[in-house]
Order: sequence, then structure tokens, then C-alpha cells
Amino acid sequence: MAAPSLCIADGFFPTDFFYRNSTRRLTYDRVTNPKLRFHRRLRNGGRVTATVNPYSYTEAARPEERKSLNDFWVEVRGFVNSDGGDGGPPRWFSPLECGARAPESPLLLYLPGIDGTGLGLIRQHRMLGEVFDIWCLHFPVSDRTPARDIVKLIERTVRSEFFRLPNRPIYIVGESIGASLALDVAASNPDIDLVLILANPVTRFSNITLQSVSSLLEIFPDRVPSLLEEYFRFEQGYPFAAMFETMLNETDAAQMGGGLLRNFFATSVNLTTLLKIFPKDTLLWKLQLLKSASASANSHMYSVKAQTLILLSGRDQWLLNKEDIERLHCTLPKCEIRKYENNGQLLFLEDGLDLLTIIKCSYYYRRGKSLDYVSDYIPPTPFELKEYEESQRLLTAVMSPVFLSTLDNGTIVRSLAGIPSEGPILYVGNHMLLGTELRPAAIHFLKERNIPLRGLAHPVMFTRKTGSKLPDMQMFDSVRMIGAVPVSNINLYKLLRSKAHVVLYPGGVREALHRKGEVYKLFWPENSEFVRTASKFGAKIIPFGVVGEDDLFEVVFDYNDQMKIPFLKNLIKEITEDYTYLRNGEEGEVGNQDLHMPGVIPKIPGRFYIYFGKPIETKGREKELKDKERAHEVYLQVKSEVERCMTYLKIKRESDPYRNILPRSLYHLAHGFSSQIPTFDL
Repeated sequence: MAAPSLCIADGFFPTDFFYRNSTRRLTYDRVTNPKLRFHRRLRNGGRVTATVNPYSYTEAARPEERKSLNDFWVEVRGFVNSDGGDGGPPRWFSPLECGARAPESPLLLYLPGIDGTGLGLIRQHRMLGEVFDIWCLHFPVSDRTPARDIVKLIERTVRSEFFRLPNRPIYIVGESIGASLALDVAASNPDIDLVLILANPVTRFSNITLQSVSSLLEIFPDRVPSLLEEYFRFEQGYPFAAMFETMLNETDAAQMGGGLLRNFFATSVNLTTLLKIFPKDTLLWKLQLLKSASASANSHMYSVKAQTLILLSGRDQWLLNKEDIERLHCTLPKCEIRKYENNGQLLFLEDGLDLLTIIKCSYYYRRGKSLDYVSDYIPPTPFELKEYEESQRLLTAVMSPVFLSTLDNGTIVRSLAGIPSEGPILYVGNHMLLGTELRPAAIHFLKERNIPLRGLAHPVMFTRKTGSKLPDMQMFDSVRMIGAVPVSNINLYKLLRSKAHVVLYPGGVREALHRKGEVYKLFWPENSEFVRTASKFGAKIIPFGVVGEDDLFEVVFDYNDQMKIPFLKNLIKEITEDYTYLRNGEEGEVGNQDLHMPGVIPKIPGRFYIYFGKPIETKGREKELKDKERAHEVYLQVKSEVERCMTYLKIKRESDPYRNILPRSLYHLAHGFSSQIPTFDL
């Protein structure tokens, strides 16, 4: 296939995007500034060279920098001011700033809200563009395409791309009215693999609301936009704009309302642009479109088979019907709802919300027909790692973990120098209460060795059935972002095959939710399957031990206590039955994987210690370890090494002068909070 031609339409489209039509051919671009250049590779190997506006990129821009709400208005102004107007039918465009993306990246179609500009993901373009092929739908101000014809336009694109790549999912991100259109498209195309991400979906728009707003707009003078621009000059560089910009940059104003005031000022400065994209007749039409699209989606939602993620704002939900959202949740077969209480209606334009992070933490990102926890995993970006580290800063400061590893010659060092760089590596150790050791360990591995740890975790962290009494899935986001996968033999097999660094806790939930008096007691099954799996790929097995839980909190209300209370007994049984038992073949305490929350009381914080022993080689021993007895011998060796590591730490910590939080705090005050606190002599 020949490289597509580049049609220059000077004056038509002044920002850093190129237009597409439904056959993926480039139709419009504009050259505006010869100083800054940006390249976009197309799927057929051709390259489009285009220029970008000076306000869109800077040479010093870092990859993690995000555009702001003000950048949104600047780009919108380019849409509506070029060539004296913004006409023509709805069309697709791709942001050039997305750059090169990963191989086999799925298509993401963005359907805008009531503004219709298609720029609602402007803060997300760079990050999403690394793993998605992004197309955004733009509705010109003068467009009056009915809802049913818009749905047909989207359907043509969806079917065309599905025909081209039938084994790859198509993502549709819709805001408000765009969410209703997405539901309509999904209902009409149950045979296509669609993933819907709906932000504040408009599920109902009553005649009373429509009549009230329409009546108000009817008395609104037609010439208000031009009068405001002529007499008040709400434009950059003019007095009123300067006044608002000054207020916007004031510290007090920036801190008020969690950014709400800043958004208001940004809108005020760009009031004329807002009025240009919403002239009275256009706004009246959009309200009618909103009503018809939401009504159609409401009537068709029972036909939707697509995997769906619904994102809800906590504020400004003036069009949100909570009953309909709950009905959506119950009706759609594969639906998850996430709520963001501190965000408003402009969900994707607000600080503190990263759509790609949400997709990753929800495990909604996949490149094929089904999710592969191994190949579809996207490691955390530097920005995400920084945010994750900040969220764990208090826990890390309280625990002040000490990491020890063993060199090839048997020397113990206070670092991860003894950890091999190349995988596959299988780390096998003991679980602390509630698994508190995994998060600081994952951070330390990434910071010191740039090694992502892939932990095998309980399925409760990945799925939640409708009506379940379990907590919201968002509480497990940090665990999933750092690479945890549901524990299973197939996932262990895939991870080791991919040469990953895998963390396995044979004690599982029984060890992580242990009873009173069971600190540092192992609850390992008799099954030694992980040894044979490791030998298939020549993986090194590194035993490790963790201690310090007894210096942080004490269990006072355990499983045995809770089972004596009928209400809690029934609740534990109900929660546990929602999930498959992981050890159906085990008996006694090892097979008891009941889910509950132990009652604990905090202690004056001590310190966590993690010790990685010497690697146990399995390379070249696959035939030998196929024998169950030989594999079981290695299994017992690993278990013995874990117990030895714990014993070593329990003895050595007695001589640590900084085991208690008070001397650690004094050391920080004397040497700075970034200094490494000493520990016992090795």
C-alpha cells in the first residue's frame, strides 16, 4: 500500500493534529511554524512531517508534563477562529503529539462531551498515545448531524477497523453525550470486541430540564458574544484577561476549592471562545442531541455486551442519574464503576486524574481478545512511580525497611547487589500480616535495580462480583499497578517464560491473615509444583525472609474470635464463597483460606527487615526435578532457607540501635531525611 498523501489546507486547521476519515487516510494538515517539527509514523511505514504551534510544545518539555485547562482553550480557539468559522461534517483527527506507540497498540476512539471539540483528552494524549492509536471525533460548531447518523458514522469506523484487525479490541472513550453514543454503538455491534470507558454518562435528560434550559436560552441575546469581545476584551493581553490571570496565579486563589476556582478563572479568560463554540442555536441543538442520544442509550443498554468501565465525578453531577448508573452496573455483563469524589464535570481535564493509570490499574488494557496479565502489563512510568512512592511515603518512613541480599560468595550486603539482573527469578518467602512487605519491596527494587516485581496475589484483588460485600477495587490499585497478577499455575508459567522476576508466597491468605500467636509461622502446602515449573525455564529460586510485623502492630481480634459471632461468621462465609478456593486439595489449616479482616492495635513502630538468601539453581535440572521426590527435596530446602532468613533477622535486629522509631527520627533530624539510617553490623 502506498504512503498516504498529505493535503495541505492552509488556514483550515491551526493546531497540532491531522484529520482522518473512516478509511484511515490523512485528509488535512496545516503548516504553521517552520521552527518546531514533529514526526508521526503511520501504520504502513510512511511518515508525515508536520509542524506544531509554539504554544503546544517547548524544547524543554519533559515527557511527563501535562497540558492544562488553559491549553485546552487555546487549542479550541484554533478550531473556531481558523478561516472565519468551523464548518463541515463531523470528522476524526489524530493528535500528532501522541508520537510513536507500542507495537500492536489497539485503537482508541474518543467521543467528546457536549462541547464537541474532540479535545477533551488533551491532558492525556502523550501518555495514551504510547499504547493506543488515538482517533478523536470533532463536531464543527455549525454541524447539525442527528444522533442516529452520528452513531452510523462511528459504526462505520468501528466495523472498518474491526475488519482490518479482527483480533484486536477497539476502545471507545465517551464523555457525557459521547458515553451515550458509545453505548448505542456497542448495543448495535455485539459481535465486535469493544471496551467502553464512559465518563459521567448522561443516562436521562427529562423534558422538564430541556424546556427550562431552552426557555432560558431563548431570552439570551444573540449578540452577547460579540459585545463581550468588543467591550470587555476577554482575550489574552487585554486588561480583563490580565486581571483574571493575576487572580489565577495568586497562591490563595490557587489553593481555594481544590482547583475549582482556577478552572472558573480559566473559563472566564476564555469566555468569548466558550461562547463561540456554544452560540445559542448550537447549544439548543446540543441539548436536543443530548436528549435523543441518552434516550436511545437507555432503551438499548440491555443489548450491550462490551466490557465497560464507568468513571463518575463526585461533584457537578447535574445530569447524572444515580439510579440509572446502578441499573447500568447491574445490566452490563462486564462492568466496573469507579468514583472520584474530588473531581468535577471536566474529569479528563482536571489535575490528579490519569486515564492511562486508571486503565492499567483496572486491568482493562489488552491487545488481544482476552486479557493476558503477563504480555499486556505496562510497567509504571516515572511519573506513576513518583506518585506511588509519595502515596507510600508515610508507610516507608514508619517501617524504615532494611534490605539485605547475598552475593555469589555468600557475603551478606545491605543492598540488592546479590540479586541477579537477568530473569527468570522466583522469590519465595513468608507473608507478613496483610502483606505489608510487598509495597516497600516493589519500590526498592524499581529504584535501586530498575527491576519490576511481579507478585502472585489473591484473585480478590482483581475481580469483584456485583453486590459483593468486599471493599471497592480501587483500594488495590497500587498492588496492581506494580505488576501483581492473580495467583495460578498458568500465570506463574507465563511469567517465568517471559523471564520475569516473580514473587510467590506459598502461605497465601492463611499466612497473611494469621491468628494471634502465629507471627512468623509458615503455612505452606505440601504441593511442590512451583519447583518443577521453575526448572522448566531454568529459573533461580531465591528464598527470603521478612520480620518486623510484631514491632508494628498486634492482632487482638482474629479469625477464631470473629467466627464466634454469628453475624461475622455469616459475612466471612459469604465473602469467601464469592471466590474460588485456591487450595481445594489441601486439608486442615493450610487449606483454610477464609477472607476476613483481623483486628489489630498499633505499637510504637519498630523496623522491617528483608533478607534475600543465596539463589538456588534449577537450570539444567529439569529432568531431575520432574521426579516428585527430588522436587520435594528442593521444596523443603527453600522452606528451610526461608526459616533460616527469618531466624537470622530476628537475632540480628536485637543489636540494631535504630530498631525503634525514636532514634531513627533523631538520626533524620541530625543527618537529613534523605540519609540512609544505619542498622546492625553484618
